[in-house]
Amino acid sequence: QVQLVESGGGLVQAGGSLRLSCAASGFTFGSFTMAWFRQAPGKERDFVGAISWNGGTTSYVDSLKGRFTISRMNAKNTVYLQMNSLKPEDTAVYFCAADLSRSYRTVVFSTASEYELWGQGTQVTVSS
Repeated sequence: QVQLVESGGGLVQAGGSLRLSCAASGFTFGSFTMAWFRQAPGKERDFVGAISWNGGTTSYVDSLKGRFTISRMNAKNTVYLQMNSLKPEDTAVYFCAADLSRSYRTVVFSTASEYELWGQGTQVTVSS
């Protein structure tokens, strides 16, 4: 079954850290770009960051650079999102996504329409 399953969300105090995981199955994970997006209540789904198939290229939304880090372990079919110095405005459902349109891409995209496969999301709540 082709799917992405996120985990690691939860409730954390402002200033804390969380690491989200996204486990992939049913496709050749190590060949494709992966990304994280987030969606706060009443808002659109926003790009957080992306990582190319071998980790050689990463991209982040400017406002999160330095606090959030994406990594991947192809041997475990898993992509991670390390979130540090969390703020209440980081509260959202976090989704991972896969760009399955072409393998071994060295460019990554920030628009949701470029990603064909999505997980169900994991809730992150940051209290003040």
